[in-house]
Amino acid sequence: MATVVIVLILAVIVVFALRGSIGHFKGEGGCCGGGGGTLPETKELEGPAIGEKIVHVEGMHCENCKNRVERAINRIDGAVGKVDLQKGIARVTYDREVTDEQIREAIEAFDYKVANIES
Repeated sequence: MATVVIVLILAVIVVFALRGSIGHFKGEGGCCGGGGGTLPETKELEGPAIGEKIVHVEGMHCENCKNRVERAINRIDGAVGKVDLQKGIARVTYDREVTDEQIREAIEAFDYKVANIES
């Protein structure tokens, strides 16, 4: 009888753990390593936008990931990033020429993977 009770308790714990993990990987709550409250600084372009690129980013799971990618893009001179976590994309608007390699290096420096960049 005691074995059955222990097995039921462990089953309940596993169900709650899986539920929390699935929610986390869908970007619901939590953060991937702390600092989830750190918002990206607001940045505006200095001149009129001359183009936009859509960057498909792999490895973003939560708001902290979203904010880290936006901050990485915003560090590029002449570029502003806006991330859609649910779609896994970053929209990069720029007022001077920004190369795909600059964007890739900025994002991948934070251990995310750039799958594709659309001009």
